[in-house]
Amino acid sequence: MKFNLKGKNVIITGGGSGIGKAISTTFAAQGATVHILELNADNAESTVNVIKEEGGNAFAYNCNVVEQKQVTNIIDKITAKHNVSILINNAGIAHVGNIEKTTEADLDRIYEVNVKGPYNCMYALIPKMKENGGVIINMASIASSVGIDDRFAYSMSKGAMLTMTYSVAKDYVKDGIRCNSISPARIHTPFVDGFIKNNYPGQEEEMFDKLSATQPIGRMGKPQEVADLALYLCSDEASFITGTDFPIDGGFIKLNG
Repeated sequence: MKFNLKGKNVIITGGGSGIGKAISTTFAAQGATVHILELNADNAESTVNVIKEEGGNAFAYNCNVVEQKQVTNIIDKITAKHNVSILINNAGIAHVGNIEKTTEADLDRIYEVNVKGPYNCMYALIPKMKENGGVIINMASIASSVGIDDRFAYSMSKGAMLTMTYSVAKDYVKDGIRCNSISPARIHTPFVDGFIKNNYPGQEEEMFDKLSATQPIGRMGKPQEVADLALYLCSDEASFITGTDFPIDGGFIKLNG
């Protein structure tokens, strides 16, 4: 079976909903044991239950990726029993606003989750990965590569995610660790629905269509499509790929403008 992850252990941050949930269930279906690090414990348990109902193996850990000691303790606990060969840095938060509408507190909050969070996970796991090699996927964004209106802090954080990917790939290629990033455009998740509902009450359908149309392909992406790309990149079939960003954007980067 291609893209077989049987016998492999994967840590996925933010695996309780949206793209993270799709990655968690997809990897479990391919035989991986999934370890979900999630701030929302209920979401994590819900995803674990779905995986177990389908015959897979999964565990949930209530974790704030901002807290290095907490992240280190949980990863130490996992790796004491399991050889973790895959890390998916998926957890992240958004912010809307240009630099004038970005307070110091906004900037710090985005940095803590979107930059320090992935750093904490890689810092804790890479020394253990060096023993047997592994794969790291960082969830970047089209905002890592092109300008997006009113996304100053978010773009900053995702730009950092992209360059962290290049740095880690370069530093650890001789240790058998591959590191790549995925850069989605708009993906239809519960977060998008909530954002539209909270910011455009009464205009939900209109705004959904407007946001969908920003992708040249004419629609938003699906979490499953991102999960399938992540699956390929973490499989042995992608063993020749490292230090690369993979846009999944309906043509946004190359066909807009």
